[in-house]
Amino acid sequence: MLLEVKDLRVQFVTRRGVVKAVDGVSFSVERGETLGLVGESGSGKSVSCLALMRLVEAPAGRIMGGSVLLEGEELLDYSEREMRQVRGGQISLILQDPLSSLNPAYTIGNQVAEAIRIHQGMRGRELTDSVVEILTAVGIPQAEQRLKQYPHQMSGGMRQRVAGAIALSCRPSLLIADEPTTSLDATVQAQYLRLLSELQEKFQFGMIFVTHDLGIVARLCDRVAVMYAGRIVETGSTRQIFNEPAHPYAKALLATLPSLDSRKKRLLTVTGQPPIPINLPPGCSFAPRCPEVMDVCRETFPSRSSLGDQHGVLCWLHPSPDGAPSKAAPQASHG
Repeated sequence: MLLEVKDLRVQFVTRRGVVKAVDGVSFSVERGETLGLVGESGSGKSVSCLALMRLVEAPAGRIMGGSVLLEGEELLDYSEREMRQVRGGQISLILQDPLSSLNPAYTIGNQVAEAIRIHQGMRGRELTDSVVEILTAVGIPQAEQRLKQYPHQMSGGMRQRVAGAIALSCRPSLLIADEPTTSLDATVQAQYLRLLSELQEKFQFGMIFVTHDLGIVARLCDRVAVMYAGRIVETGSTRQIFNEPAHPYAKALLATLPSLDSRKKRLLTVTGQPPIPINLPPGCSFAPRCPEVMDVCRETFPSRSSLGDQHGVLCWLHPSPDGAPSKAAPQASHG
């Protein structure tokens, strides 16, 4: 197993109360596999990914408990110095807006070279050749001539490819892509997704792909984790989630997808708004928006039920064999 996350919990202290941004999240990623992390804004997707890299901003934000095993090593026990070697080396992150994540004051060559210089110790011509190689690998033409260009001199698609080059420059074992295609038009988006698939096949890294776009999930991901209010409410293979969704929230998300076969004039939407994760009620957080809600949903949070073959769901429509509510795990504090 490349990555195994168990009962991860992240909280933020605010004036209004404690925000449970990530509340007992568990998932895994194999080498060469792509996990799609989907859900509405505010569901905890990006915070979960930042927690994997220990980038939750203190003192307001804190990892309250859980386990993050990367190739068998517990990252929550690492010192900050050790984590600096992991970030960019073993785990890399592609952010959704390359124009803000790239430094406008430094050339493309300098920014791609930084991670290689820090993690692999290359210098001189060897470093330049390595930068040109990775830029060429992500599909940037005339890579050697691009080294002295600045981010503002490149198109949005090219900047996103540079962001990918930085993330992949040290051959990480895990790549986190946080909505990297949001700012791209449909044609460039398709090219970028095809590029990611080709690079993954070549380098065999595991990937967590965070997105709102279920069309991308269907095309790119092997498995899917559906998040709502800081929890993963359903997991399964892409085929299982699309063909046999079990949680009402997953069903609602899929119902919003446009279809060429449909004659409906209006697209469906998920009614209501996601809850603010402060002092959530004891029952299911989706209950106020759920078309299949029952009394027990408002009173008790469901335990995870297995639907077979790694397909799991948190929903009283599919109660666990013992029928008991889920129990909170002991919380240990990590800085």
